[in-house]
Amino acid sequence: MKKVILAVAAVMVTVASFAQGVVVFNNKVGTDVVARVLLADGTGAGAGFTAQLYGGPEGGALTALTPTTTFRTSSAAALGYVNGVNVEVPGVASGLKATIVMKAYNGADFASSTIKGESKPITVTLGGGTLPPANLTGLSGFTLAGGAPPVDPVVPEPSTIALAVIGAGALLLRRK
Repeated sequence: MKKVILAVAAVMVTVASFAQGVVVFNNKVGTDVVARVLLADGTGAGAGFTAQLYGGPEGGALTALTPTTTFRTSSAAALGYVNGVNVEVPGVASGLKATIVMKAYNGADFASSTIKGESKPITVTLGGGTLPPANLTGLSGFTLAGGAPPVDPVVPEPSTIALAVIGAGALLLRRK
């Protein structure tokens, strides 16, 4: 029986040492992390917007991490802050550093969205295994940009209007 318990403990330690690093995807954690995502008008992002982390080994290529999350909508003060979830960073073990970027967008994905933005990269020592998940300490807020450009009404040039008036006057004189 002792050998079985010892074997199970050894397997658990081995699995924990190969576990992926974990970060808490939350941009509002007390006073440690306050990184609000704003729209161009200064209000916080809310319904219809998605937030996603991109990450990888420190200084390495960043890949999209899952799961994505949505923004809080309970009050005006909560807008701009995400509904927190834990996210694993593949290829980076717990206790090691990873580069993380937060992106927010209003479409199916970041690339095809019309309103989007992203944070500056931060370096985080990941949790996981026996370590608690890491917070996004150092994350800064950002403002989303883009959207449909304003539609300008079509107003003809003054010379075009003057030419039309002269042409109409000439037609009236010719008919008389």
